[in-house]
Amino acid sequence: MPDLVHLSAKASPNEIRDIVERDGAVIVEGVLNSEALAKLKSEIMPYVEATDAGRDDFTGRKTTRTGALVARSEACRDIVMNKAILKAAEGFLKPYCEKVQLHLTQLIRIMPGQAKQALHRDRLAWGGFLPKNLEPQFNTIWAVTDFTKENGATQVVPGSNNWDPERKPDDSEVQYAEMPAGSVLVYSGSVIHGGGANTSDADRMGLNITYALGWLRQEENQYLSCPPQIAREFDPELQALLGYSMGSYALGYFTPPTGPGENPEVVPPEFLFNGKVAGWGDDLYESVSERADAGGL
Repeated sequence: MPDLVHLSAKASPNEIRDIVERDGAVIVEGVLNSEALAKLKSEIMPYVEATDAGRDDFTGRKTTRTGALVARSEACRDIVMNKAILKAAEGFLKPYCEKVQLHLTQLIRIMPGQAKQALHRDRLAWGGFLPKNLEPQFNTIWAVTDFTKENGATQVVPGSNNWDPERKPDDSEVQYAEMPAGSVLVYSGSVIHGGGANTSDADRMGLNITYALGWLRQEENQYLSCPPQIAREFDPELQALLGYSMGSYALGYFTPPTGPGENPEVVPPEFLFNGKVAGWGDDLYESVSERADAGGL
């Protein structure tokens, strides 16, 4: 059984991708500095503190999960677009898709007294319908606080991404993603993992950011969590990652809900923000934007 590898923040995207392909998980240490962490906390903690704990054992009755973080936090947007991690995600997923999309943003706070989460594979979000040799997602958990075995560091079973779906790990095969704040656990949707038990007297906080194949349904609906009225201010690369772009030739277009003959029947999502896709002009962009501002899109 492989050990959970630790890399430095200088690791290349290819090195990160290669280890995730081989072992299913890797830790990259020291990616975020103290300033970035402080900014993230200042932006998201009001939402975290107002979030109710889970309603079942799997989500955690002493665990909170706060989403919509792209809309709520500039610091989170910067983390989503981290060049090394995003390039590693693209290298890992592009063999199976034309476009990569943002699948989930969630601050997971494991509070004292929380028991271990059941071990699982995240790819089961799509049921058992995806072929075993297809990797649907590339996951990250950024340590907002230090991760220790005592405070609930994520349980990981390196190498389990290569196991048959029916195989279960024994206790000796489970490792813990212990890492200092600012580090990131990177793992595939096929590796077995789960939240750890928090036997300490302080919260463990991790930022879960996941990327997925552009033709799959997102776990967190980014169009609702981050609607056009907010997303229109973002960099086009981030807009596309949220899903405001064509997933392939005929995947993701829309029809502006305007009057008969007022506008073209089919436009790509990018048209919401620049109004110039495929040669159309500003007049349609302004019409669609006005309706978006009024809640009509």
